Amino acid sequence: MRALSIGFLLFAVLLAGADPTPTGYTDAIHAWQQHRIDGLKKPDSWLTLVGLFWLKPGANTIGSADTNDFVLPKGSAPAHIGTLHLDAGKITLTAPGRQLKVLSYDELKPDVITANRVSFFVVKRGDRFGVRAKDSESPVLKGFKGLDFFPVNPELRFHAAFTADDKKVPILNVLGETEMQESPGFVRFNYRGRDYQLRPVYEEGPKGKTLFFLFTDPTNRVNTYQAGRMLNTPLAVDGKVDLDFNRAYNPPCTFTPYATCPLPPKENRLAFAVEAGEKRYSKGRSETSGSVE
Repeated sequence: MRALSIGFLLFAVLLAGADPTPTGYTDAIHAWQQHRIDGLKKPDSWLTLVGLFWLKPGANTIGSADTNDFVLPKGSAPAHIGTLHLDAGKITLTAPGRQLKVLSYDELKPDVITANRVSFFVVKRGDRFGVRAKDSESPVLKGFKGLDFFPVNPELRFHAAFTADDKKVPILNVLGETEMQESPGFVRFNYRGRDYQLRPVYEEGPKGKTLFFLFTDPTNRVNTYQAGRMLNTPLAVDGKVDLDFNRAYNPPCTFTPYATCPLPPKENRLAFAVEAGEKRYSKGRSETSGSVE
């Protein structure tokens, strides 16, 4: 359902841990924030998405010419790259000068086709197959001016108690599709005298699984992304999960209409304002004390 490990690159920084001293902890969070920004600046990041095209059975042409079924930005790719054929869940690419190629849509290692500055690959969402296209010189990437974050708040880091109860839970995405995903259990933590509970699902990455939390809170009304935020943590150790909201980040749908983001389940609605982590993205963001660039 999700694109390749939405939070896994961020998780690599998390694995490094944080010095127990306040200064060391703040520095670790600032390093995580910078890692987040650096990742978005890469020529294949979420900021480079320029299309999500849904395949119909049979032939689907792709290129920058208007006569194609899937039209890429002018000047970004050849007028006619080739034809994608969908037949009973099998996708093949035929193109001038290329051998017939069967395209894998494995979430972790999809086959990527490159043409000039555009690359594209196949994704599967429910029973549908789509082509996700990226432009290494997209206007969104060129216009990126950094991110804003709340000031680091150690009070919003919890050693949450983990209760195992392996089961499948429904996760809705922005396309209105629901997928049953594996949840290993739930976490419980106390904030200012009140108990709260969140349920993660697993997220697969190149180095294994993390716990993937989708949550909403009152900051979504003004300060953070309207549909909620995301958070990856290591798996539980000795019945505890390092739940650090200072590492909360926006879903890809913040930056592009071509992502298929999962939405937080109803049980993950927090009643208190989580004033930590990444703030709502603004193209014309102003410099604040909590910004990193």
